[in-house]
Amino acid sequence: MQTLSEITPFVNEPFTDFSVEENANAMRTALEKAEAAFPIVARLWINGEDREGSAGTFDSIDPSQTSRVVCSCAKAGKDDALDAIVGASKAFTEWSRKTAEERAEYLFKAARTMRLRKHEFSAQMVFEVGKTWAEADGDTAEAIDFLEFYAREALRYARKQPITPYPGEDNEMLYIPLGVGVAIPPWNFPFAILAGMTTAALVAGNTVVLKPSSDAPGIAMMFMDLMKEVGIPAGVLQFCPGSGGEVGDTLVDHPLTRFISFTGSAEIGMRIYERASKVNEGQIWLKRVIAEMGGKDFMFIDEDAHVDKAVGDAFAAAYGYQGQKCSACSRLILHEKIHDEFVEKFLPLVEAATMGHPSDFNNYQGAMINEKARQGALDGIENAKKEGNTIAAGGEVGDEGGWFLKPTVITGVGRNDYVWKEELFAPVVAIHKVASFEEGVEASNDTIYGLTGAYWGKDEAKIAIARRDLHAGNLYINRKCTGALVGVHPFGGFNMSGTDSKAGGRDYLMLFTQAKSISRGK
Repeated sequence: MQTLSEITPFVNEPFTDFSVEENANAMRTALEKAEAAFPIVARLWINGEDREGSAGTFDSIDPSQTSRVVCSCAKAGKDDALDAIVGASKAFTEWSRKTAEERAEYLFKAARTMRLRKHEFSAQMVFEVGKTWAEADGDTAEAIDFLEFYAREALRYARKQPITPYPGEDNEMLYIPLGVGVAIPPWNFPFAILAGMTTAALVAGNTVVLKPSSDAPGIAMMFMDLMKEVGIPAGVLQFCPGSGGEVGDTLVDHPLTRFISFTGSAEIGMRIYERASKVNEGQIWLKRVIAEMGGKDFMFIDEDAHVDKAVGDAFAAAYGYQGQKCSACSRLILHEKIHDEFVEKFLPLVEAATMGHPSDFNNYQGAMINEKARQGALDGIENAKKEGNTIAAGGEVGDEGGWFLKPTVITGVGRNDYVWKEELFAPVVAIHKVASFEEGVEASNDTIYGLTGAYWGKDEAKIAIARRDLHAGNLYINRKCTGALVGVHPFGGFNMSGTDSKAGGRDYLMLFTQAKSISRGK
C-alpha cells in the first residue's frame, strides 16, 4: 500500500499520439486481438460468484458492422437484482470500516493496470460503441483520471476537517459512507463514466450494484474483470446487467438502496428521480439521486470572434463521436455579421469528414449506436424540412453496413423549431442567426437544458456578461464546448441536464457521503 508521502499530486493522463508509429502499431495489435475474440461472453457477478442470468441473454452489436456480435451477455432478472442488493448490503459493514487508504489502494492498483492495458480497453470501445481511435483513447484516459483523482479525494476527505474550536470540548466532523448504491452508466462513455461513478462511490466506503448499458456490456465486463483482479472483496461490487424496466426499477425501488447514480437521457433520469422519491416499506432514509441527463448545448459565435478558430472548434464539438456526447454542440448561434463567412468555412469541413468503420484510423466518424438512435435523428431532420429549415449538408444515411448518418448541418432554424428544442444526440447541428449580443445570449439560454456552452468573442465587457448570464454548468470562452478534463473542468449541468453533480471535481465525493459531527466534553 502506498503511504501518504508517496502519493504524488494528480496529473491528467496524457492522450496517445498515434502519429508515433509504435503507438499506432500497439493499437492495431489491440484491435486485431479484440476482433479475433468476438463474441466475448459476460456473466453476472453477484456475491463474488459468476452466474448466468435468470432472464436469458442479450447481445451487443458493432454499430459500424451490424452483422458482428461483440458481446453475448447474461441478462439478470428481478431475483438476481434482489440478490445483488441484499448481498451488497451485507458487504457494506466490513467495507465501510476499511480506512480511506485501504480503499484508495484498490483504485490506484486498477489505474496502474488500466495504464498498462489502455489499448485493450480502447479497442473494445471501437467495436462495441463505434468510437474512433482518438475518442476511445480519450475515454480510457478519462477512466484512469477518475480513479487517480477520486482515490486522492478520498484521502483528502478522510483528513481532519476544519471546524471552529470551542473551549471545553473536542469537536470533529467526519464524512461517512451512505450505504448501498446503484450505478447506471451510459453507453456513450461506457468506460470512463462507468468507472468514475462506480469507484467514487466505492472509495467513499459504499457498496455498489452496477447495471451497465445494454449497448455496452463488454467493456463493462472488462472493468469488472479488472476490479476482480485487484481484489475487490465479494459483495462490495455487484454486476447486474439487465433491462431498465425489470432490473433497473427493482434496484431503484428497493428499500435497502441508499442512492442512485445515473447518467443518461432526461426521460429516464426523471423517471428514476420520481421513483426514488417514494419511501417504500422498510425504508428508513430519503434516497439520494445523482443524475446527469444530457443537454442541448450551444456555441455562440459573436461578431468579433476569431472565425477560423471557432469553425474548427465547432466542427470538433458537433461531430466528435457522431455528436453522441451530452456536451456536443447541437446549436450554433451565429451573429449575422459573421454568419455567412462562418457557414462558408464550416460546410467544407463537414462535407470532407470521412465516414466508415472506426477501426480504420483514417475515418473521422463511425456509426450511431443503434438503429433507434439513427431513426430518431432522421425523424428530427424530416421535421426540420417540414418546418422550412434548409439541410445544408448531410441528412442522409451511409451505406457502409452500419448505423451511419452523414454529418448534418441545418440552417435557417428558428427558436420554435423542432431541431432547436429536441436533443437528437446525433451528428446534427442547427444554425440560428442573431442580430446582437443580447439576442445571442437570450437564444443560448433558450432551452430546458443547461449542460455546456461556449461564447466566442474578444470584447472583455461582453465576456464578463457572458460569464454571468449564460446559464450552463460548464461554460467555455473561446474554445469548444466538449472535452472536459477530470480535475480541470468539474462536469455537470443545470435545469434538465441533471443535479449538477460536478464529476471530476472536489465536491463529487461528498455526494456519496454524509457528515457526522462528534463532540466530546473535556
